[in-house]
Amino acid sequence: MTANVFVTLSHKKTSIHVKNLIVRSMTGLLYVAIIVAGVLCGPTAFLLLQLLLAVLAVNEFARISALPPRGWLISALDTIGAVLLVLCATMIAGYNPSWSFPAVAFSLAFYSVYVIARTIAELYTGSDRPISSLGHSFLGQVYIALPLAAMTSIYYSSHGAAMVMTMFVMIWLNDTGAYCVGSMLGRHRLFERISPNKSWEGFWGGMAFDIIAGIVAGTLLADCYPAGMTVGGMIGLGLVVSVFGTWGDLIESMMKRAIHVKDSGSILPGHGGILDRIDSLLLVIPATIVYLTIYFYF
Repeated sequence: MTANVFVTLSHKKTSIHVKNLIVRSMTGLLYVAIIVAGVLCGPTAFLLLQLLLAVLAVNEFARISALPPRGWLISALDTIGAVLLVLCATMIAGYNPSWSFPAVAFSLAFYSVYVIARTIAELYTGSDRPISSLGHSFLGQVYIALPLAAMTSIYYSSHGAAMVMTMFVMIWLNDTGAYCVGSMLGRHRLFERISPNKSWEGFWGGMAFDIIAGIVAGTLLADCYPAGMTVGGMIGLGLVVSVFGTWGDLIESMMKRAIHVKDSGSILPGHGGILDRIDSLLLVIPATIVYLTIYFYF
């Protein structure tokens, strides 16, 4: 009797595990498909992708970090702020041939509307912690919306879509390599205080995946990238993505640990929230911009 019960429970656990794996895989494929379509299907699709990621992630961040929960007015203003920031970046970066005065002036004016409205709105919320409330709103803009908006500067550069797509692929390969190598060989904790499951072996494994990706991209897909981007340059990009992607992941883990939440949301079954999926990206984008600027202009 006991053996039968044990076998039944084992079958149930296996069935649940397989079901969760299928759900996780389907969700992951859908997420990748949306990213690929958004990056490769032209400027309009890319803008919609930026807006989707920014709005969802900013709202997730506000929901898990703001205590007590904020009202609809503050949530709406923060959402509008994220949208305006992405639109302003598109206006500036897409305003060929240069950053002309009208584009910059209009963009700053548009985003200033959010800054003014959000600051004044705090007078009417009745919050007994106005500095904390404003801090949460503006941190969401700087931490999430600003990097996603800044990605426009890469996209509108020479062969920008290929560079953005490569950045995403390297982030995914870094995560995959870190998981595979860490699961098999992980012994030494990378940052146990923040993320007990990450190991140095996994970190080096993820980096190795990105270095290989840089070699392959620089050798076989050289025509897809800007003139002057060598194999060494692509390897350097892989190193930047690996290091800053890991830091980006750890930063979000640090925030979630501080506020005692496991996932930023549940919009992606099996994966958590959008913020959980783009945490590495939020630090990789500015790091990549700095790297490409140094590589091509210095």
